[in-house]
Amino acid sequence: MAGLKLVAAPYIYVCTRMRVRKTTLLPREEYMRMLNMNLPEITRLIGETDYKQEIDELGTTFKGIDLIEVALSWNLAKEYQKIQEITPGTLKQFTQAYLRRWDIQNVLTILRGKMQGAKTGKIKEILVPAGSLDKVVLDRLLAEDSLDKIVEMLKGYRMYPQVFIREYPLSKESGSFSRLENELYKQFYAEIIAEAESGIKGGKLFLDFIRLEIDIKNVKTLFRLRADTFEEDARSMHIQGGTLSATDFAALNTVKDQNEFIDILKGKIRQKSIIELLEEMRSEKTIRDVEVRLTRVQLEQMERMSKRNPISIHPILVYLEKKKYEVFNLRALARGKESKLPSERIAEYLVM
Repeated sequence: MAGLKLVAAPYIYVCTRMRVRKTTLLPREEYMRMLNMNLPEITRLIGETDYKQEIDELGTTFKGIDLIEVALSWNLAKEYQKIQEITPGTLKQFTQAYLRRWDIQNVLTILRGKMQGAKTGKIKEILVPAGSLDKVVLDRLLAEDSLDKIVEMLKGYRMYPQVFIREYPLSKESGSFSRLENELYKQFYAEIIAEAESGIKGGKLFLDFIRLEIDIKNVKTLFRLRADTFEEDARSMHIQGGTLSATDFAALNTVKDQNEFIDILKGKIRQKSIIELLEEMRSEKTIRDVEVRLTRVQLEQMERMSKRNPISIHPILVYLEKKKYEVFNLRALARGKESKLPSERIAEYLVM
């Protein structure tokens, strides 16, 4: 029994720390205040929060939107790295597996930036070295101007070389990395599902979280395909591991009538919260509205899972996601103000 308590203590500690950290995230009222501020005022307010150190350190080098962009990226990466350091045992393994998604995002940001001729400094501002590819590796990739060389360098890292071998030539030819991105995420989810199903302690709870995320991603993709009137076989866009099979996914994409589409989708999805939201989607919504609402439902459902399993991977993953969306919201606010968008329009992009 004493041994069990010794094992449990670090888990209790880190899960408690995550709940405390979550209370420091910005509430909805702060975002509503910022909607009525200009960019310098927003920068000043951010500098009074958990981002103070980054704003102070970077303030002599960057100004305006650039200062906010770099400070947010630095803070998010630093926070994720800290969490990996304090997380014990299998919780660390699951956390690191979950954060490998940032490898995909960072590499694609570099590839797209290089293809579009963006300056290295501008690309670097929005990278978040929180996955297995650290700052040193990302800097090496950034130093290369040749996309071919960047992809060649990735073969030495855990970045799904078979996917790159298969998909990169097609991306280069088409000038779009969308298919490559989709294939990388499919491989990412396949790997972490295999990890969760390997018999490791706590794997079932990790898997529940991942399956919910896959369901939300697949539903978002279906709505996006409807908005784009994509009529080809949609199976290649489907991510395995959730409630929807590839066959169901492809069949749903052929349904023209919105009510019929909602009815069939409700019959396939198991999560009550998603089903309730789908009922609200019968009237036409913008794709942005659909995605924000689905994200909110996902976060709410993850929060419920965390409360049911307070000493598990759930509180950690909930905090990782909520912290990510705080940075997303602040970035959207700053970019919206920089572009002089109306406050009502900016608010549509915020996940609150």
